[in-house]
Amino acid sequence: MAVSIIVGSQWGDEGKGKIVDILSERYNIVVRYQGGANAGHTVQIGDQQFILHLIPSGILRENVICVIGNGVVIDPKALLDEIQVLEKAGININGRLLISQNAHLIMPYHKLLDSISENTSTKIGTTGRGIGPCYIDKYARKGIRIVDLLDKTVLEEKIKVNIEEKNNILKKVYNVEELDVSGIIKEYLEFDKTIDQYITDVPTYLNNAINEGKSVLLEGAQGTLLDVDHGTYPFVTSSNPTSGGACTGSGIPPTKISSVIGIVKAYTTRVGLGPFPTELFGNEGEKLREAGVEFGATTGRPRRCGWFDAFLVNYSRMINGIERAAITKLDVLSYLDEIKVCVAYESNGKLLKSYPTDVNKMMQVQPVYETLPGWKCDISNVKHFEDLPANAKEYLSFISHQSGFEISLISVGPRRSQTIEL
Repeated sequence: MAVSIIVGSQWGDEGKGKIVDILSERYNIVVRYQGGANAGHTVQIGDQQFILHLIPSGILRENVICVIGNGVVIDPKALLDEIQVLEKAGININGRLLISQNAHLIMPYHKLLDSISENTSTKIGTTGRGIGPCYIDKYARKGIRIVDLLDKTVLEEKIKVNIEEKNNILKKVYNVEELDVSGIIKEYLEFDKTIDQYITDVPTYLNNAINEGKSVLLEGAQGTLLDVDHGTYPFVTSSNPTSGGACTGSGIPPTKISSVIGIVKAYTTRVGLGPFPTELFGNEGEKLREAGVEFGATTGRPRRCGWFDAFLVNYSRMINGIERAAITKLDVLSYLDEIKVCVAYESNGKLLKSYPTDVNKMMQVQPVYETLPGWKCDISNVKHFEDLPANAKEYLSFISHQSGFEISLISVGPRRSQTIEL
């Protein structure tokens, strides 16, 4: 039995899509366990690129069953668009996509409130996809779940009550035109007709499959430092991308988890606002952004770029229980003469003993760097670890030691073939 969790070990955008696609060849089932269409997992097969927002990256392997767990919040339009893109590309999803009946639905008012909030209160860099407001309703016990689509009377009543409340807020607080109740009810009843074939009791399905000896790969979205509990709050997402979220977001008990695999970019990036101690500015930051093509797969926004932060990744290793890691985008650093790695944080002249998740403290820390020599050659076609330049191997050894994990995969380009296994 193998039940593995894939987690982003930084601020997201670590390249989870490619690594899940590669690893999923060895698993029977791939499960997405949290987040929503704010994720953008990119997989490149030959010259064809797929950007998946809700459906697990394992969908591109024809023998893999893909599951959207109860921890995910689902935007009907985004899901249907994604299904259509896959079908047009000749990817057969019939009998291969399952959706938890307990997953919550993103409603039009969630997107509207998300957009209004970002423009009228403290900005956190949200994608505006309605993720946060949907989770708010979930925990306020006002959410609408997939299972509600199965009973038209229940669905209509819940939507009417919710929209009446949201219209009061939209009109009286924000002076925004009220939403059309009947139009939204009709839209979601139509959605039900399309996805009814995929709705499943996911915890029962997954636990039965594990008991039968099938292997499961749990795929998280975003990254550890965006976790609502363990990240740089309030500049975080609205769910738990960490390994603990995999159990609550899928219905698989922690006693059945066999390994946690961290995805670690060879440098650090962040989208949106919030502290970023190793961030590079000006020409240095722009060069790294261009070399790594660091633009959001979901929003297109340019990512902030900086040096590898081993102090941050070590914290992530601890929170998630990471023992093995996949290093991505090592090839991007090939243009550099020297490469810096942050090994500690300093504040008021003292080295910090633990990672500070308090934003005010994070804004004040100074990174402590070690400098390593670059390798100054193209490594994008290297197939074996021993063929990497000596300085590239030294860099990998250094960040592995500083971060406290073993490296099991190295990505040197976007394609499946551009991967080195250790």
